[in-house]
Amino acid sequence: MIDFFGWEMPVEYSGIIEEHMAVRTQAGLFDVSHMGEILISGKQALDFVQYLTPNNAGRLKPNRAQYTALTTPQGTFVDDMLVYCFNEESYLLVVNAANTDRDYEWVCDKQKGFDVLVENQSAEYTQIALQGPKAIEILRPLTKIELSELKSFHAARGSVAGIGALVSRTGYTGEDGFEIYTQSEESVEIWEAILRQGDGYGILPVGLGARDTLRLEATLMLYGNDIDETTTVLEAGLGWLVKFKKGDFLGRESLLKQKEEGIQRKLSGFEITGRGIARPGYPVFVEGKEAAKVTSGTFAPYLKKSIGLAYLPLEASETGSEIEVDIRGKRVQARVVPLPFYKRND
Repeated sequence: MIDFFGWEMPVEYSGIIEEHMAVRTQAGLFDVSHMGEILISGKQALDFVQYLTPNNAGRLKPNRAQYTALTTPQGTFVDDMLVYCFNEESYLLVVNAANTDRDYEWVCDKQKGFDVLVENQSAEYTQIALQGPKAIEILRPLTKIELSELKSFHAARGSVAGIGALVSRTGYTGEDGFEIYTQSEESVEIWEAILRQGDGYGILPVGLGARDTLRLEATLMLYGNDIDETTTVLEAGLGWLVKFKKGDFLGRESLLKQKEEGIQRKLSGFEITGRGIARPGYPVFVEGKEAAKVTSGTFAPYLKKSIGLAYLPLEASETGSEIEVDIRGKRVQARVVPLPFYKRND
């Protein structure tokens, strides 16, 4: 157990590799109650969300979600997050634990001129994530929600193990699965019911260690490593979530200018071809000169290779480009590869 931004969290239950492989091949259960929840409500809730984020929240219908970001005027990240539409006057921002208080202050600071109410409801929510190819089989007997009809990034209200919940087909592992939100104090019963139901399916509880290796294999961003207030949405390879045609939003002009002028660096994936494991902060060399640092790096249990991410100069970001990573004082060969590193077969 470690302190994780004020939460006491398990790094592992039975072992990082074992937990990682359970999620890829069977199922894993995550306690992600540390995530923050900020509710925006009122007549101008949609207008406010549109202003705060680069994605087009106007396309959301009730009980649907989208991946997006809180952006600065410079087009960099305050945070990345999910936005849920409950109705046209109610939106839930699900933000990172490390940034919850800061995100709440940021949103409150920007609400002047909008007829909205902003509430930090993080302490009221419990969130549990069931991920893996067996997730739907495990959860189905515990709810009356038609899980097979629930599309990706769609949600439904109902109950799980007899407890009121919002169930969404989302996750942070690269696998199919569900995230279960409840405001009930009985949420531990949902956790225990899922573990009991999944016992015959090889389910394992999963800690922070495998959560990180899983998301990196699937090339899902980690705030503070791969994205922050020094990296723009376009540099991070997330240009697909920027909808310039929707109208004004924080960072629009900066991102539009960068798009027109072209980015100078790009978040790129690489695999180590020599010996060693790239870790965050390790220097990356291009043609003998230090050009970047590893933002995320690990040994990928499912892929069985050492992988990493770094903001490489554009000319070095092409697939097949040879680079070097300084691992404990020794430069080790690496090669730029396509992203994502891992994508499940549907």
